[in-house]
Amino acid sequence: MTAITDPATLDVDRVRADFPVLARRIGERPLVYLDSAATSQKPLPVLDAVERYYWYSNANVHRGVHTLGTEATELFENARRRIAAFIDAPEDGVVFVRNATEGINLVAASYARELLSPGDRIVLTEMEHHSNLVPWQLAAEHAGLELAYIGVRDDGTLDLERAAELLRPPTRLLSIAHQSNVLGTINPVRQLVEMAHEHGAVVCVDAAQSVPHMPVSVRSLDCDFLAFSGHKMCAPMGIGVLWARPELLERMPPFLGGGSMILRVDLDHSTWNSVPHKFEAGTPDVASAAGLAVACDYLDAVGRDRIHAHELSLTRHLLDVLDEVGGLSVYGPGSVPERGGAVSFNVADVHPHDVGTILDREGVAVRAGHHCCQPLMRRLDVDATVRASMYLYNTHAEIDALGAALHEVKRVFRV
Repeated sequence: MTAITDPATLDVDRVRADFPVLARRIGERPLVYLDSAATSQKPLPVLDAVERYYWYSNANVHRGVHTLGTEATELFENARRRIAAFIDAPEDGVVFVRNATEGINLVAASYARELLSPGDRIVLTEMEHHSNLVPWQLAAEHAGLELAYIGVRDDGTLDLERAAELLRPPTRLLSIAHQSNVLGTINPVRQLVEMAHEHGAVVCVDAAQSVPHMPVSVRSLDCDFLAFSGHKMCAPMGIGVLWARPELLERMPPFLGGGSMILRVDLDHSTWNSVPHKFEAGTPDVASAAGLAVACDYLDAVGRDRIHAHELSLTRHLLDVLDEVGGLSVYGPGSVPERGGAVSFNVADVHPHDVGTILDREGVAVRAGHHCCQPLMRRLDVDATVRASMYLYNTHAEIDALGAALHEVKRVFRV
């Protein structure tokens, strides 16, 4: 796809032509895909990059001296450089992992479990995805650490006064979602980083819901760790990134052992490769790394500021549509600039799974469930919600289609 030159608008029809799956029909109805917070669809350039690697350059990396091995290594390391530029971060801190979940587990296992001391505190929030909660529970149990949580206000934003209290000693680490996958809340990460650093704590950012949707600069955030997944940003499943300050990676022990992460192996001990390779044991997913690099190119060609503005417009429209449908509970900030394109709601007296089933009959794909956020569901006093999440390829007509389908839900259940 060539770059779009008009900085003010996003040509959605042009974008949609790059996503073959969007031409599908669900029964008699066109597909309305509103589940990008779970996984995004993939554009043709990304699909072509993965296929091209397997057709022409398939080989293992960092090992062979033959042409295919050299090509595969160049693809893999060029992808590392491209991704570092995409998030405005030093290249030697980019560690390839399977997804954001694995990246956070790496930090929990190799930093929190190994370098923190009994009685040290880790601070999380009530809105975290299980991927940014369970790994810290495991680390705390293993290393005798304490866990504390920043509360969520009724408007879906964090209690920053409580955060200021909790980020004092003995807190040594804060781990926080940049954007909530349920509430859509965009958290003030830079402010929280400054508060944590003032007291000597490091900060890990779960950026799975932010990196795909808006410009994200590691240098501007000044965080110490940042994790995100490729599959939520138009890239293949099975590839993700942990960025970490290289000096922290130097101190951290390896997460996995095996080939590629070693410098020398003897029968009684081993020494480790330089960072970031020290954390990349075994054969990597080279094709997906190449696909992730092309996804970065694709999103930059469309324009991340433009994508973010388009999603804000869709979110305003969706909130208006939900208000017009009536009889709904909507969760998260009411002010659009404070939230991204994930909107959770419930229809009165109708289980979210039933809502999702009726919407699917109407061709509308949404998420229904606890969204891997069971503590947040308890904070909201619900078992589950319906979530509509938007991306660069969604249209205002699709928001209206969701509204019409919700009227059908109310008709079927007589609410």
